[in-house]
Amino acid sequence: MEFLKELGIADKNLGTSTGSNWINTTGSVINSYSPVDGNLIGSVVETDKAGYEEVIQSAAAAFIEWRTWPAPKRGEIVRQIGEALRAKKSALGQLVSYEMGKSLQEGLGEVQEMIDICDFAVGLSRQLYGLSMHSERPGHRMYEQWHPLGIVGVISAFNFPVAVWAWNSMLAWVCGDVCIWKPSEKVPLCSIACQNIVNEVFTRNLVPEGVSTIVNGGRELGEWLASDTRIPLISATGSTRMGKAVGAAVGARLGKSILELGGNNAIIISSEADLDMALIGAVFGAVGTAGQRCTSTRRLIIHDSVYDAFRDKLVNAYNQLRIGDPLDQHNHVGPLIDRDAVRQYQESIEKCKQEGGNFIVEGGVLEGDGYESGCYVKPCIAEVKNHFAIVQHETFAPILYLIRYSNIDEAISFQNDVPQGLSSAIMTLNLREAEQFLSQAGSDCGIANVNIGTSGAEIGGAFGGEKETGGGRESGSDAWKAYMRRQTNTINYTHKLPLAQGIKFDI
Repeated sequence: MEFLKELGIADKNLGTSTGSNWINTTGSVINSYSPVDGNLIGSVVETDKAGYEEVIQSAAAAFIEWRTWPAPKRGEIVRQIGEALRAKKSALGQLVSYEMGKSLQEGLGEVQEMIDICDFAVGLSRQLYGLSMHSERPGHRMYEQWHPLGIVGVISAFNFPVAVWAWNSMLAWVCGDVCIWKPSEKVPLCSIACQNIVNEVFTRNLVPEGVSTIVNGGRELGEWLASDTRIPLISATGSTRMGKAVGAAVGARLGKSILELGGNNAIIISSEADLDMALIGAVFGAVGTAGQRCTSTRRLIIHDSVYDAFRDKLVNAYNQLRIGDPLDQHNHVGPLIDRDAVRQYQESIEKCKQEGGNFIVEGGVLEGDGYESGCYVKPCIAEVKNHFAIVQHETFAPILYLIRYSNIDEAISFQNDVPQGLSSAIMTLNLREAEQFLSQAGSDCGIANVNIGTSGAEIGGAFGGEKETGGGRESGSDAWKAYMRRQTNTINYTHKLPLAQGIKFDI
C-alpha cells in the first residue's frame, strides 16, 4: 500500500525512539492486524527496560536545552509540524482508517485535528500569560509566571491513534516540555508514522534529540510511566478502570495527571426539537467510529410526545446504514477494533436482553464477503430503563439505548444519573429548556451542547469530563496550564523590608 511507504512503515519496525534514533530492544513483537480485512500490516518491537531507561535519559537531557528556547521559537517548530502533517494528511488519514478501522472521512478528520492543534499551539506560544497583582507593601511588585514541567508522559488509546497525542504534545512542546508517547498496542504503526514526520522537522531545525520520544508496549510499560518520579505529568486516555490505576500510581508519588476516561453520553430529544436535525446528530454520534469514541452517543432520552415518531425515524435511518470497508467512502460504518471488542459487544447485547431491553433494531456479527476479519457488527437499538446495569456501563460498540421522559427535570436527572460525565446534548428550540440544561442545575458533564450531538469536539475548547471521566482537560482554552508549573514572584525595590500582614520583626 502506497500510504505505508510514504509514511516510512516497514514490515518490521523498531518501536522505541529517542527522537531520530531508533533503538534495538529485546522486547516481544507486536503484530498489527487491520480490523478492515484481518491482514497483517506490520510489526513493532516492544520497548524493554533498557530501552525505556535510554528514552528517559534522552528526554531528561533534551529538556535542559529545550526549555531555554524562546516559546515563539518552539512555536515555529510546531508550525512546521503542522505543514508537514498537511503534506501527509491523505497518507496518515488512510493509515488511521486502515489500522484502527474508522471511516476514511473520520481518519482524515483526525489528522485535521492534529493540524488544527498545531495552529492553535503556534498562537499559544506567544500567549503563555501570567498575571500581575498589586502588593499590599509599598515599593513591591507581584506577578506570576509559568515554567515548563519537564517530561510529559502521554498514554493514548486505540480509538484516536494520533489526534490525542497531538493534543498533548503540541501544547507541551510550546510550553517547553518534552514528551514520551506510549500509544495503544492495538495501533502501534500510527505512532511510528507520526514520529517519522516529526523527526524530519526536528532534524532540519536542530531540535535536541529527546524532545519527542516513543515507547511501545502493553500494560507493564504504562505502569513504568505512571510510577516514574522523573515524569511530573502523565496524560492518560482510556477506560475508567485504566485511569483509576494510573491516577493511583501517579497520585502516590504526588505527580500530576490528566485523565480522559469513559463516557456514557446522552442526547435529550425535546418535544420541541427539530427532529430531522436531531436524527443526524443521534445517528452519527451512535455509529461514528462504530461507537468507539469516548464521546459516542450511548443514550437517547426522548420526550413521550415525540418518542414514537423519532423511534421510527431512527429505525428507518439504521436500515439505510452501509457497513463495510471504511476506506470505501460509500460506507457509513467500519469494523470494531478487534474480536475482543466484538465479544464484548455480543455480551452487552445479551446482558441488555436479560435485564428486559427490547431491541427494535437487532444486532449481530456480519459474515461472508468483505467481513473476513470477523470485526464487523450491526449497529443496534434497544428500548431500556436508565437504571439498567448495562446502561450504566460504557459499552464501546454501536449499541444505542432509548429512554422515555415526561418533563425536562426528569430528562436532566436521567442524563446525570450515570457514573460518567463526559459529553451531553439537548435538541430543543425552546430557549428555557436549553438554558436550564446549561445551568448549574443542568448537565453535570464537562461538555454540554445545544442542537448538536455529543461527538465531534472542536480543538478551541477544553476537552474533558467529570466524575468517572477523570476531570482532566486537554486541547483548547487554558488547558495549556496543566503542562506548566505556576510561580508567584514578589520583587522589593525599596531600601526597607516590610513584612506582609503588617507583622513587626525588629532586630
